[in-house]
Amino acid sequence: MPQFAANLTMLFNESPFLERFAKARQAGFDAVEFLFPYPFTATEIKERLDQNQLKLVLHNLPAGDWDAGERGIACLPERKEEFRKGVAKGIEYAKVLGVNQLNCLAGKAPSGVDQKVLHETFIENLRFAADELQKENIRLLIEPINTFDIPGFFLSTTQQALDILSEVQSKNLFIQYDIYHAQRMEGELAATIEKNLGKIAHIQLADNPGRNEPGTGEIHYPFLFRLLDLLGYKGWIGCEYKPATTTEAGLGWLKKLNS
Repeated sequence: MPQFAANLTMLFNESPFLERFAKARQAGFDAVEFLFPYPFTATEIKERLDQNQLKLVLHNLPAGDWDAGERGIACLPERKEEFRKGVAKGIEYAKVLGVNQLNCLAGKAPSGVDQKVLHETFIENLRFAADELQKENIRLLIEPINTFDIPGFFLSTTQQALDILSEVQSKNLFIQYDIYHAQRMEGELAATIEKNLGKIAHIQLADNPGRNEPGTGEIHYPFLFRLLDLLGYKGWIGCEYKPATTTEAGLGWLKKLNS
C-alpha cells in the first residue's frame, strides 16, 4: 500500500496550523506536507514535527504574494531576483525541517507578455534552482495545475512538464503529479503514471469533481493504489483535498485501506 502524507494546508484546518501536526499524528499519519512554512520560524515547525514523530515530505518554494492571488513567480521575467532569494530561503527552511524535496510553482502567465519569454524565464529559473538544491541533496519538483481552478497557470499538462524536464536537462528536476489536476486537464491517469513513473518524485490526490476525499467522485482510487504498488512506487502520496465535511469524518477511505 502506498505511503500517505497529510497535507496540513488542506486537512485539519478546523484547527490553527501549528495544532494540525498533533491532529495528523492522532489520525494515524506518519508524514505531512503543506504549501508554505514561511509564516512561522523553521524551529517552530521542527518542534511540532519532532513532538509528533512526523516526517515532512514536501513544501513549496516561496511563491509570491499568495494572499493577493499570486500562484508562483518562476515564469515571471521581472521577478528573477526575488525567485533566487526564494530558493535560498526554501533551502534554509528545508535543511532545518529535514525535507528532501521542494516544489516550484510556475505562476500565472500575465497578459501581454510573450509566451516565449515566460518559457525562457521558467527554464532559466529551474536550472538555477535545480543546481542550488542539488548542492544540498534536495530534489526540485514542478507541478502541472489545472487551468479551471487557476486560469492562466503557466504549467498545466504532464506533457508540458516532460518537455520542460528535457529542456532543463537536470538530473535533479522531477514532476509532482497531482492526480486531481491531471484528471481535470487530461485524464489517462494510469497510463501516464506507468509511462512516466521514473520522472515522478511525488504524487498528490483529491477526487473530482469537488476536490474532496477519495471515493466522493469519478476517480477509481483503489485501482490507482494497486497500480502504484505493482509499479513499485516508493514515494509519498500527499492528501491535498478539501474534506467534504470535517477532516476526521472524511478519513474513512484511508481507514478502509489500512484495515
